[in-house]
Amino acid sequence: MALNPQQDSRVLGYLIEETGLQTSQVVNTIALLREGATVPFIARYRKERTGELDEVQIRTLEERLTYFTELEERKVTVLASIEEQGKLVPELAARIEATRQKNELEDLYLPYKPKRRTRAMIARERGLEPLADLIAAQQLTSGTLEQAAAAFVDAQGEVPDAAAALQGATDILAERLSEDADMRAVVRRLTWEQGVFSSQVAPDFAGKVSKFEMYYDYQEPLREVPSHRMLAMRRGEKEDVLRLSIVAPEEELLQRLANRLLLGESIFRPLLEDVAIDAYRRLIAPSIEVELRLEAKKRADEAAIGVFADNLRNLLLLPPAGSRRVLGVDPGLRTGSKLAAVDGTGRYLEDATIYPHTGKSQIEPARAQLLRLIQTHGIEMVAIGNGTAGREMDLFVRETLRDAGVQLPVVMVNEAGASVYSASDIAREEFPDLDLTVRGAISIARRLQDPLAELVKIDPKSIGVGQYQHDVNQPALKKALDDTVESCVNFVGVDLNTASWALLSYVSGIGASLAKAMVRYRESQGVFGSRKGLLNTPRFGAKTYEQAAGFLRIRGSENPLDNTAVHPENYPTVETMASDMGLSVAELVAAPDKVAGVQLERYVTETVGLPTLRDIVEELKKPGRDPRRQFETVSFRDDVREISDLKEGMILSGTVTNVAAFGAFVDIGVHQDGLVHVSHLAHRFVKDPGEVVRVGDIVKVKVLSVDAARKRIGLSIKEAQPEPDSAQRPRKSPGKKSKKASLADTSGWEKAGFRVKRK
Repeated sequence: MALNPQQDSRVLGYLIEETGLQTSQVVNTIALLREGATVPFIARYRKERTGELDEVQIRTLEERLTYFTELEERKVTVLASIEEQGKLVPELAARIEATRQKNELEDLYLPYKPKRRTRAMIARERGLEPLADLIAAQQLTSGTLEQAAAAFVDAQGEVPDAAAALQGATDILAERLSEDADMRAVVRRLTWEQGVFSSQVAPDFAGKVSKFEMYYDYQEPLREVPSHRMLAMRRGEKEDVLRLSIVAPEEELLQRLANRLLLGESIFRPLLEDVAIDAYRRLIAPSIEVELRLEAKKRADEAAIGVFADNLRNLLLLPPAGSRRVLGVDPGLRTGSKLAAVDGTGRYLEDATIYPHTGKSQIEPARAQLLRLIQTHGIEMVAIGNGTAGREMDLFVRETLRDAGVQLPVVMVNEAGASVYSASDIAREEFPDLDLTVRGAISIARRLQDPLAELVKIDPKSIGVGQYQHDVNQPALKKALDDTVESCVNFVGVDLNTASWALLSYVSGIGASLAKAMVRYRESQGVFGSRKGLLNTPRFGAKTYEQAAGFLRIRGSENPLDNTAVHPENYPTVETMASDMGLSVAELVAAPDKVAGVQLERYVTETVGLPTLRDIVEELKKPGRDPRRQFETVSFRDDVREISDLKEGMILSGTVTNVAAFGAFVDIGVHQDGLVHVSHLAHRFVKDPGEVVRVGDIVKVKVLSVDAARKRIGLSIKEAQPEPDSAQRPRKSPGKKSKKASLADTSGWEKAGFRVKRK
């Protein structure tokens, strides 16, 4: 449903006030979104219109626009419903139109919302509403309650005595109070601010061991429960191990509700105090508890999804090894290890299976096969999956190369999700005649060449960097992860002539269907010679070209700008710059130092402002350069391959595989990730682990504890580094002290909700 001008203006006002952005920024960004422009395109190529908003700001605007649009649409439904009942008065209509919160709108609608038959409805049907009004007026200061109710008694009917009449009247008053929007707001606010989230063990599990033991008798202020603990407790409740509740400040709430009812001294005062208690305990508290538990769950979901998205972003943006010939190795024991050679573009060349771990007689044939593939295909790097037998294979390959006098980098690659890819439709399309395990080895090789290009083929939830990913809101998770992949793909850019349809599908404005059409066209007509050639692709129109072209790269194009992030709409500007310098565009691109002294103000036009010109110059300084970090590898100790090889106090190198609210998991080459608790990340107070480490970082760690039986390893980054001088040491963040869970409490991987085992 499209909003009318009044609603549209209201939404605009909400967004401006809430974000603090300038009116033009909000208006122009909303217009671009409604025109179908993608967030990466707007952030990169429409900076003049948005006032240089970044992707985060634009996505926030997009989300809040959706919220307020839904709110305005709901207002129309609510107003129509109340008006149909003949109960819409100007004051109520004005209040409904002014609200900007969905829960407040539903509170206002509650008295008029169709509902199942209630005790109050039955009382009204029995003619007891006048008695309820009499009690609410509180004008009787003498006499008894029975006398006040006598006129409403029908000894032969449904109100046989005064007690029944008074009960019906108080049912009406309790419902009225429970539907008072202002009081519901008070109860909601105070319960959120002062309520305590309580977890108790279910009777059937009392005294039994479970992964939720730390929550058998646990309490924490509701609004302070961190995401991972909230989701852990909710999972415990789902598995019938825990019983959860919110303990509200009942005494204060009952006092406030009673004050809402009481006007002064009357014979009805004790009765009205009981009405407040009944309204709260029977009607308000259960409803508000459901709301606040959902709100707490929503916030926990948002935090967990945020962690997942950040981890995914860092994983996707891991530095690529580049266009090198790679031998991918999918390690195995009894079933053997699969080897797959790929060329510099990731094209499959040959595969083989070796069995170096099944007996001494198999070692020499395995070495011969490994060296043959390396020599035959001019292999430049070896990528080994870090799953089962990964460290054994790493040692075998290194020893083989050393004995043969061959110097090649050997890199351990995180293979999480490789088996999912191997059995996927995309893998079957790419390699219909190959075995699943060979596809896995190819994927491992390609991950080393370009993590982003390969990982986009896998459902992000299968990559293993999420926290409680199956417990959070799935549509919200999918949108956040899709947005993250889209952002990463367009940040890096895509080689149009080598990219898979899966990678192309995330390019701004394209999508899966068009991406497949582009690949089919490329296969039938040959590689694209220029960006303009995209317009020859079926269904690739001018609007798609506008959205996508700047993010697609073509190496060797006649126009060197086709291999840069300069948008085709700005080619004339670059041509003018080059001409003013007495150069061709090709000469300008080949001599990036020439643009350093360009006076940008000379090239400002109505459509091209300084933000775009600055971007153009920055791109010309590094044409075609990959924006990701420099590629580097981690070296594991040869004498540390199993958890049993670990000793407390060891200093090891490792790779961060996952970041959570309570710390980071690090692969140190023993098939089981270790946990660095947040208190051991740095020589300073760390509130958010993401400020200190990210997925893919190579770090030094000290082994603090080893529990081989439960496969738990405690690590410290802080203790593997020298402590800074007191003058340089950052001051601890001020603020209220919070309860810190011990390392033992938070090192339970099951409690953390992570998949950290390799295979």
